[in-house]
Amino acid sequence: MSIETRSVLTAVLAAVVAVAGYVGVLPLAVVSAVLVVLLAAGWPALAGLPFTPGAVAVVALGGLGSVVAVTFTAEQPYLQHMALVFAGAVVLAFVNELLRRDGRLRMVESVSGTVAGTVLAVCVTGWVATARLEGGAELVVAGAVALALGSAVVALRARRWLVYLITVAAATGGGTLVGWLLPAVELVAGCALGVGIGLLVAALDALFDRFPALARRLPSIAVTVVPVTVSGLLVYVAGRVLAG
Repeated sequence: MSIETRSVLTAVLAAVVAVAGYVGVLPLAVVSAVLVVLLAAGWPALAGLPFTPGAVAVVALGGLGSVVAVTFTAEQPYLQHMALVFAGAVVLAFVNELLRRDGRLRMVESVSGTVAGTVLAVCVTGWVATARLEGGAELVVAGAVALALGSAVVALRARRWLVYLITVAAATGGGTLVGWLLPAVELVAGCALGVGIGLLVAALDALFDRFPALARRLPSIAVTVVPVTVSGLLVYVAGRVLAG
């Protein structure tokens, strides 16, 4: 899958997150769950993990369990039970190794890669937690717009350092614009969120762009989803720290 296709798909997913977040918490939770499943399906192949079925199960269960926990936690902080779910997923990562019957080669790599994929999946709960804050729906829209714009321009054909500068500028502009248009999102919060998401998109592109695994579909889908899941955490931090 080409970088252009991956960038467009990431921008589309960001737009879906924006719409779902504006509609309500439950639609956003459903979208987050779908993102977790897509990431779980492609992560083992992307990371080169030796036991694909177990890794898929651990990442999916950790991510989906976290989405459920954050969606139905009654009081703030809405992420308070996420740590318990993640701890359970870490235990499952070791149970996964016990179930292997292939000699357990590359066991350390398998455990660390599975846990890393679970961390990326769990980050998606930031979107749901943000949407539950006062004025959080607008902040979700700001983050998603910044992500969509940054993802769209990172596929430009030019010197990579210049493309990354444009990516950060586009994401910053998108976040700042939404922060100016929507009163629930402060201008500073929108700008800071845009900068953070722009840097994230540029860093992930630099990290994954030349992975040989991206010649296959499932790893490409995972790379497409990662910026969307990880951005959820940035949006939540902006909502709690900057927007209050």
